[in-house]
Amino acid sequence: MSKRVELNLALQGGGAHGAFTWGVLDRLLEEPWFAIEAVSGTSAGAMNAVMLAEGWRKAGAEGAREQLHNFWTHLMLPEEVASAGMAGSAGRFWQNLSSHLSPYDLNPFDINPLRDALERQIDFDALNRHSPFQLHIAATEIETGRLRLFGESELQVEHLLASACLPNLHQAVEIDGRYYWDGGFAGNPVLYPLVMEGRQRDLLMILLQPLEKSGVPTTAQGIADRVAELGFLTTFMREMRAIVLMQQKMRKRPWLLGALERRFRYLRFHLIGPDETLASLHRSTKLDTSRAFLYQLRDRGRERAGRFIALHRAKLGVRTSCVLQRYFL
Repeated sequence: MSKRVELNLALQGGGAHGAFTWGVLDRLLEEPWFAIEAVSGTSAGAMNAVMLAEGWRKAGAEGAREQLHNFWTHLMLPEEVASAGMAGSAGRFWQNLSSHLSPYDLNPFDINPLRDALERQIDFDALNRHSPFQLHIAATEIETGRLRLFGESELQVEHLLASACLPNLHQAVEIDGRYYWDGGFAGNPVLYPLVMEGRQRDLLMILLQPLEKSGVPTTAQGIADRVAELGFLTTFMREMRAIVLMQQKMRKRPWLLGALERRFRYLRFHLIGPDETLASLHRSTKLDTSRAFLYQLRDRGRERAGRFIALHRAKLGVRTSCVLQRYFL
C-alpha cells in the first residue's frame, strides 16, 4: 500500500468548477505514494496542470499544494462583492449578454484577469527548462478545428490563455500567426499523448462533467445547457471509446507482441468524477469565483479524492478501477 505509484493525469476543463480538481489534487498530494509522469489539461484543467508542475518544481508535493492554493485564492472575488450577492447572478448576466454581443464588442482591449495571475505566479522560463513531469496543454485551432497540444518546454502565458479562451467571452488568442479557442472543443481532457507516449500504465482521469445525465431537457434553456455540455464532452467520449475498443482488441490477440500492442493491453484506467451536487450545478456557475463557492468545490474535491483512495488505492499499479464498458461502449 505504501509503494510509490507514478500516474498519468488527465484534467478536464470547466471554468470555476476547476476548483473541484484543485481539491482532488490537494488530497492526492498528501499521499506519500503519489507520483506523476505526465499531465494533460484543458482550460481550467490546463491551469491546474501548470500550477501543479510549477509548485512541484519549486518544492515538491507541498510546493504543488501551495501553488494551487495561491492560484485559486488569487482568482477569488473580493468579500464585499460576494457578500452583496452579485457572484451568483454575474455568471447568468454575462452568459445572456454574450449571446447578443461578441467579446470584440464587450471587451475591445481584450482584458483578461487570468493573464496577471499567470504572469505573477509562474516562472515560465524555469518551468520550460525544469518541469518535473511532461505537460500536454490543449487548445483548438479556429480555422481548422484541429487540436493543438503545447508541451512543457514551450509554454508561455499565451498558451494557457488559448487553452481557456471561451469565444463568447474572450477574443481569439494568436500564437505564431494561428488563432486559438478553448481546448475543450477538440479534447476535454486529451488522452492520446498519455496513452501513446507514456511509460506508466496507470491513467487517472479527473472529470468535472458526469458521464451520464438522466432526463431529456424540454425547456429552451435546458436544451441550450445540454447542447453546451455535449459540445465539451463528446470529443472525450469518442477518444475514450476508441481506446477501450483498441484495448479489447489487443487482449483478444495476445500473440501480438509489439510495444504498442502490449501498452494497450495492459493500460489501467482510474476515474474521479463529480459528485451529485457538482453535476447538478448550472453552467453559469462556471463563472462564479466567490470565495465560499470555490472553497466548497475544493472541499468536495478533497472528499471525492479521499473516497477514491479508500476504495481503490490497492488497485493502483495492479488493475483498472472503473468499469469502462459501462460508459464508453
